[in-house]
Amino acid sequence: MARIVLIEDSPTDRAVFGQWLRKAGHEVMEADNAEDGLALVREHAAQLVLMDVVLPGMSGFQATRALARDATTRHIPVVIVSTKAMETDKTWGMRQGAADYIVKPPREDELIARINELVA
Repeated sequence: MARIVLIEDSPTDRAVFGQWLRKAGHEVMEADNAEDGLALVREHAAQLVLMDVVLPGMSGFQATRALARDATTRHIPVVIVSTKAMETDKTWGMRQGAADYIVKPPREDELIARINELVA
């Protein structure tokens, strides 16, 4: 279906989300930090990015903003999946250019449905 870059520093979350995405038929590339994730997005022409917020080095908010401001990546939807559950966090994420903001832990069916809508 879609080529997705998963940027998540938690090995457990990365494994679970990666498994869900692959089971749904998506091609998944993984990074445990934003810098490596951004390189994967550009190198592999990602069709969607699943982004954590709390990452080592550059935050997910900063990485989302970088993708949204780059003419070659601004068309790629970013779905933020984070434990940061305050409304101000969601608002800030959307202002950085995210297509959606989902609070952890997401439900598998809801996450996959939202991703499928965005890559359709």
